[in-house]
Amino acid sequence: MPLPHPAHPLSRREILQAGAVGLLGLGMNQLTSLRALAAPGSTPQPRAKSVIYIFLSGGLAQHESFDMKPDAPMEVRGEFKPIRTRTPGTHICEHLPRLARISEKWSLVRSLTHGNSEHSQGHHVMLTGRSDVPPDFDPTKPKKSDHPSMAALASALLPRRKDNLPPSIVLPDKIVHRTGRTLAGQFAGTLGSQHDPWFLEMAPYHPNHYGAYPGYLFHHERGAETDDTLTFRAPHLSLPQGLSLDRVLDRVSLRDSLETQTENLAALAGDPAFDTYREAAVSLLGNRQVHDAFSLDKVPPEKLDRYGRHSFGWSLLMARRLIESGVRMVQVNLGNNESWDTHQAAWRNLKDYLLPPMDQAVSALIEDLDASGLLDDTLIVMGSEFGRTPKISKITATALPGRDHWGHVQSVLLAGGGIQGGRVIGSSDKIGGYPASDAQIPENLAATIYEALGLPREIMWHDFTGRPHPLYMGSPIAGLV
Repeated sequence: MPLPHPAHPLSRREILQAGAVGLLGLGMNQLTSLRALAAPGSTPQPRAKSVIYIFLSGGLAQHESFDMKPDAPMEVRGEFKPIRTRTPGTHICEHLPRLARISEKWSLVRSLTHGNSEHSQGHHVMLTGRSDVPPDFDPTKPKKSDHPSMAALASALLPRRKDNLPPSIVLPDKIVHRTGRTLAGQFAGTLGSQHDPWFLEMAPYHPNHYGAYPGYLFHHERGAETDDTLTFRAPHLSLPQGLSLDRVLDRVSLRDSLETQTENLAALAGDPAFDTYREAAVSLLGNRQVHDAFSLDKVPPEKLDRYGRHSFGWSLLMARRLIESGVRMVQVNLGNNESWDTHQAAWRNLKDYLLPPMDQAVSALIEDLDASGLLDDTLIVMGSEFGRTPKISKITATALPGRDHWGHVQSVLLAGGGIQGGRVIGSSDKIGGYPASDAQIPENLAATIYEALGLPREIMWHDFTGRPHPLYMGSPIAGLV
């Protein structure tokens, strides 16, 4: 197979870095550089430099968060009360006071809708930005025929920086159900596994716990729990013993290996199965800003306190520092094992274990980015796989009440990246069951993210068979900018 002609010549530093990868025994790949999408200047300047996609696995209840129905019957409105925000006429849940105080910095879409009310399908829809699921979709496991996630498409289509940092990262872990089922829609699917986003496993999955630990461990039925065996481990990036980064990048020490490494580069560049994680590994390893992003011990105590000393706060703090380091898209999974699946004891679990850490961490992220001047360059999106039913119910006769799955409408929060704050796009009906105005679909939300990243409307991606597919399947949500 002939070597593809690069869109721009490899710099000496890039070739040296390729040699450094080989020296570390990590393998070596400049596939992304060799397969650049277009000549420099062909891609428009992005409106936002980065996107942070906050995903609340399980299904955030719109009635208990951003679309309360205080005038509906008791069996619909629930136990929580609305509070005013700084935006006239906009009320949100009483257990989101910090977000209420900064509502001029964020906007809501209250009319996002799709037709899937099961977790596996819902995750696939909202992580890929595609309302349909493949005909052979398997709810028990990811498949190569799945649609690619938005994070995977960002990884494949965004141009690499000179230092080869991965364009997209997912943290603090993959979304896994307590049964051991890994949720589909998180991976590259038909795009090819070499474009899977980089997963940083900082909170090793534990099958019996939910929520933000250590401060907010709970079980949906039993309530508060403790477990001293759980840890939140920031990635430890280090070189082999006795090998310094300066030595790795030293031109003299690499000189003898460059010829062999560049030959390997030419051989591997045409192999789509080659592990691109190895290319990103040396970039993460050699980037001191990334090291600092993962070093929570370097964060001022007052900032840690503001974000929250729990996995929600730590994860969003790392996301903020990663985008400052140059990563273009970070997906943050706040709560594994479908934490937000409030079938039972919904009001206790939301009040005590879920809404407080989310309110604290998300408001801190918005304020921190705003204070540092990064909010205009960073789009924040927060959503779930679906909303929840208008009618309150019980899963068993003895269970405390909650709400079932509901794909027909959910609320999504957006901030930064050129989004005008204090706006509400669309509405749901009187009981929060279906869109009443300006219905939006996942394809429109995905288009909003792609536009923010500066990906052009005409861009195509190619599946592992080489067939082209349009990136944009909808239009960016109107009225936000």
